[in-house]
Amino acid sequence: MRIEDDTPTVALMDGRTITVPLAWFPRLLDASPAQRANREIAGAGYGIRWPDIGEDLGTEGLLRGTPAVGALERKILPDP
Repeated sequence: MRIEDDTPTVALMDGRTITVPLAWFPRLLDASPAQRANREIAGAGYGIRWPDIGEDLGTEGLLRGTPAVGALERKILPDP
């Protein structure tokens, strides 16, 4: 995963890429660059974990376009 201009992009093993708004993930949005950089592959390669901030992203949720719990409550995203 790389984050450029507050836009996370995940490269999948099959060659596809997924780009989502950073606002979908409030913990990542609020994290420092050092905290964002400290990440590890999780879930047998199907997820990413940021241990410093307790954030976990799974490929399935990214493919579905599911924001993290808390994104709507913070009013970062418009109501559906």
